[in-house]
Amino acid sequence: MSLKFLALEIRRVTRSPRFLIFTVGFPVLLYLLYVGIFAKEPEAKAVLMVSMTAFGAMAAALFTGTRVALERASGWQRQLRLTPLSGPGYLTAKAATGMTLALAPAILVPLVAAVGEGVSLGGSGWVRATLGVWLAAIPFALIGLLIGQIGTADSTQPITQLVMLPMALLGGIFIPIDAMPHWLVNIAQVLPTYWMGQIGRGAVTPDMSTSLGKDVLMLGIWTAVLSFAVVRRYRKDSARV
Repeated sequence: MSLKFLALEIRRVTRSPRFLIFTVGFPVLLYLLYVGIFAKEPEAKAVLMVSMTAFGAMAAALFTGTRVALERASGWQRQLRLTPLSGPGYLTAKAATGMTLALAPAILVPLVAAVGEGVSLGGSGWVRATLGVWLAAIPFALIGLLIGQIGTADSTQPITQLVMLPMALLGGIFIPIDAMPHWLVNIAQVLPTYWMGQIGRGAVTPDMSTSLGKDVLMLGIWTAVLSFAVVRRYRKDSARV
């Protein structure tokens, strides 16, 4: 992976007003809105913090697919194949850019919760609620890449929305897991959003969370499968050039 290319990508997306609004401001505003309406107790505020951190990191990581689709449509991706930048280097830089975007809500939402709403966790709890949730966004950066490689410049954003919203709803980001019927919990456990949320929830409600090892294993499986799918699709796309 070219560090210069990665730095260029990060500078380009962070200068976008859409980045500032949707990946930085929107998760924070949602958290403050939900706290004002639904949460009065410290534990409820902490649970909402984890949910909005997960949602923000997921949405930011998926954002990278839009740029990939635009580059395919404009021919820029094809031009890059003629440079020393390798295919794996290109894909790695795009995934790293998505993870850089996801870092903003992973830091800002917990910061607002701690400073503005008095949320207090132990040291390991804060690590799980910030670093843990951020690393759990890796599969979503790969999903974004896959959507960008499959969709067109016009269809990528609607496809991303169709993927993101059901995952957020069914995966327990917006609907509490303990409020779901048993059959819906079984569906939720198939989704990476469930395991992402479990990592964060383990910092707040340990009695309702799964083991950290299982969370990491399930997200690791998702990462491996999606990595294979992204590389395969990129090679298939390259073969048509």
